[in-house]
Amino acid sequence: MTNLSLNARAALLSVLILFVGLAVWELSIPAQQAVGELTEYEKLTGAGAPRAGVPPPSQVIVKAWEELSNPFYDAGPNDKGIGIQIGYSIYRVLTGYLLAALIAIPLGFLIGMSPVAYKALNPFIQVLRPISPLAWMPLALFIIQDSEASAIFVIFICSIWPMLLNTAFGVAGVRSDWVNVAKTHELSPLKTAFAVILPAAAPTIVTGMRISIGIAWLVIVAAEMLVGGTGIGYYVWNEWNNLDLTSVIFSILMIGIVGMLLDAMFGLLQRRVAYVE
Repeated sequence: MTNLSLNARAALLSVLILFVGLAVWELSIPAQQAVGELTEYEKLTGAGAPRAGVPPPSQVIVKAWEELSNPFYDAGPNDKGIGIQIGYSIYRVLTGYLLAALIAIPLGFLIGMSPVAYKALNPFIQVLRPISPLAWMPLALFIIQDSEASAIFVIFICSIWPMLLNTAFGVAGVRSDWVNVAKTHELSPLKTAFAVILPAAAPTIVTGMRISIGIAWLVIVAAEMLVGGTGIGYYVWNEWNNLDLTSVIFSILMIGIVGMLLDAMFGLLQRRVAYVE
């Protein structure tokens, strides 16, 4: 055991914790008691129906196998595979997220490089930033009058602030010596921004982008519960309405896995853009 690397020991500990957690969960769920002979009246009133309860992990694993074996089936508006539902959610997240990046990163550069722009825009940022993204949903639905576009707008509004603030902070934190050297070489402001400021501020910018993608994935689930139709949030709500707790737990796990993968992608990007002075 002592010869194993740190990563190997951490992986073994994670697997052990997982198995112990699943075993405790499985054993803590009481088995359904068999129902004896019922009268006609009891059958009509549903007395013999099993009580709803949290399913054991064995049932969730069976459900996961059923869903993941055919994730892209489409049997109608309210019966689509988990792959299709996640695909709709990722599409909305990436669309709103990229629109936010197109605005937040250039505007963050402006704020970081210009004290006047910072002082002029900071009051608006401080007022709008604390507003819950879902608070914008009723207004978006009224103005846009399209649930799909409204969900994308909510992702846009929740993604823009971490990217904007981190970009401004990263740009403002670039050493003035490097900017002065660029001025000495008579570089244009645009070339200075791309050749000097962007490489130095890139780690901070990517950190903001990483925070934004996590927030966006959180918000899309709640937004889809409100607007309905398609998406992983709607899938969770629809299965809850069907009282299928096994599907609800399975979808919650899928939300966590997709969120972990999105974060891992930006974590890799963050390591790639690490700046060495």
